[in-house]
Amino acid sequence: MLTLQTKFRRLKKMPFRIAVKKVAGKAAEQAGFVYREYRIRRKPVSIPAELFRSFVPECAYLVNPADKDGYMKMLLTEGLDADIIRDADRICAHVFDLLGSGDTQLGPSLPWNEDFKSGYRWAKKFYKRIKIVDLDNAADVKVPWELSRFQHLFTLGKAYWLTGDEKYALEFRMQLEDWILQNPVGMSVNWTCAMDVAIRAANWIAAVPFFRESPSIPDAFWENFHASLYLHGRFIRGNLENTGEHTGNHYTADLAGLIALGLYFRGFHVPEDRMQGTGPAEWLAFGLSELEKEMFIQVHPDGTNYEASTSYHRLVAEMFLVTTIWCARNDLGFSAEYLRRLEAMFDFMLQIMKPDGLTPLIGDADDGRYLIVSQYGGWLRNDFRHLLAVAGEFFDRDDFRTAGLCAREDALWIAGGLKPFLQSAYSAMKSSAFPDGGYYVLRSPEVYCLIRCGELSFHGHGAHSHNDQLSFVLNIRGRDIAVDPGTYVYSADYRARNVFRSTAVHNTLQLGGMEQNDMEERNLFLLREQTNAACTRFADSHFAGRHEGYLAKGGIIHNRYITLEQASLIIIDTLEQTAAMTADVPSAAVSLMLAPEIHVSRDREKWLLHAEELTVTLEFEHAAKVELQEAWVSTSYGTRVPSKLLRVDIQSQILKTNIHFEANGGAIG
Repeated sequence: MLTLQTKFRRLKKMPFRIAVKKVAGKAAEQAGFVYREYRIRRKPVSIPAELFRSFVPECAYLVNPADKDGYMKMLLTEGLDADIIRDADRICAHVFDLLGSGDTQLGPSLPWNEDFKSGYRWAKKFYKRIKIVDLDNAADVKVPWELSRFQHLFTLGKAYWLTGDEKYALEFRMQLEDWILQNPVGMSVNWTCAMDVAIRAANWIAAVPFFRESPSIPDAFWENFHASLYLHGRFIRGNLENTGEHTGNHYTADLAGLIALGLYFRGFHVPEDRMQGTGPAEWLAFGLSELEKEMFIQVHPDGTNYEASTSYHRLVAEMFLVTTIWCARNDLGFSAEYLRRLEAMFDFMLQIMKPDGLTPLIGDADDGRYLIVSQYGGWLRNDFRHLLAVAGEFFDRDDFRTAGLCAREDALWIAGGLKPFLQSAYSAMKSSAFPDGGYYVLRSPEVYCLIRCGELSFHGHGAHSHNDQLSFVLNIRGRDIAVDPGTYVYSADYRARNVFRSTAVHNTLQLGGMEQNDMEERNLFLLREQTNAACTRFADSHFAGRHEGYLAKGGIIHNRYITLEQASLIIIDTLEQTAAMTADVPSAAVSLMLAPEIHVSRDREKWLLHAEELTVTLEFEHAAKVELQEAWVSTSYGTRVPSKLLRVDIQSQILKTNIHFEANGGAIG
């Protein structure tokens, strides 16, 4: 998301002839947008609903209507019905909690084109001429996008099947009719991002089996619904997000949406599309071919996603997995190597899971999901076990099933059933390394320590990366001690965005107030690689790594050594001087972001961290000063809670941190 100032600076650096050509091309593009907007205003994009009068999908759905009784029996047996009905009733009352809004009553007509958190409303105009981000106001375009993804429809459908109450079917119908009316194709903010168009289409399709036989929904509704859904496919195909420097989760969503639409309209064609060689058959073939390719572009051999974010790893893994299962149900498949790499994505997910079942949110996190088939009103953003439950059924892996035991509803809806299995001892996992993605996990029976050390996202572009090289998170006996600060928000508050991705709030060393990778204040999705972080040694109880983020700025390389012992963690930070070192070594400090529930006290030179039955003692050797500061931690988009941060000034060029832990009343071990 480049600012005008950044674009202007780039133009100034270009040769005059190239800059003129680029400006001329941009002017021609804008003129084209004006003409396209004129045409759409004169003749809105549409397709005759009558074409779909006899249309019946030939595909197998994710949810099989013939198995309705089995689904309902499981929900009742597991005692899930009350929560589903409660969530569905809140949806009918238009009470939503999206992206940190808290429970908000949105009124009789849902504000599809508004950030209801700030009150900002986007005008209905040609999508290419809508300014989706203005860093000088607090509006967040993700809010209307999130509501318009319609991920709540699945919950309405479950409640309808559980109760037979037509109010849920009527709510489904009224919301769809209102959205289609308020969002003409290409003429609202909800057409500005093809990814969101694709996710919306997939969620519309996923809800169809629940409501297709409702007596409250006339045939005319389904004709208009299918016409709009078909236009979603045309729009995605014409607005693919693959023209930038790298493809990523947006393009994966585009392809997943095209495949879903291609399956849904399989065997159907609109005459004009068939004549032009496009339409559902082409969407499906293109989507399948491209998704196969993207697996090997976006996912490393060790199963990690190249956007260097655990949250985006979850989103991309979900889109790949759901699409693969949906295709398999329709006798379409991918290569054996594709499936092996997909399985590796869930091996990674399993290995970085903390003892409490949750996963650290490293790098950016925006609550992104594809389909939300369970716990719509209260799913935890740092809990990935629902996907492990699904992967356990698809790959027939008992370790995945065991990890996802608490999320079996997802496996029911997406994988199509639950097989009996023997619980595996996944809880006895050992230390593991994922060098392609830059994640290293030290484990003992009592301790979990995840260290970030590797390439920035998109091979050094840093779009979703933070300045967190050699930072770590620490969990002892299932209790968080040192945590990642999270993300909080994107463009709604660019200053806060920069704080949460800065070096100072991560559990690493900062030299002289510098950033590991330089940040442009108003360029929120760029961190060009300067750290070149590398692990130099990894074993069951030892990690050593380094990064060069301060090499050009101060002639210093940061080295960090972490050793896990029976009841302690020892961290040694050194400042390695090079020939490029400045005359005076800048001051250095190490940060330690504490979990919000930690209570802190001091005993002379020792710092004591209290977490109910656990006490952690910190001792800093060669520290000039230790200061306890106020800080913030965010575990979901748009929310933050107060916490504490220890800031340790280094006296010389080395700092040794001894972290010793004991249960109240005795040492651990």
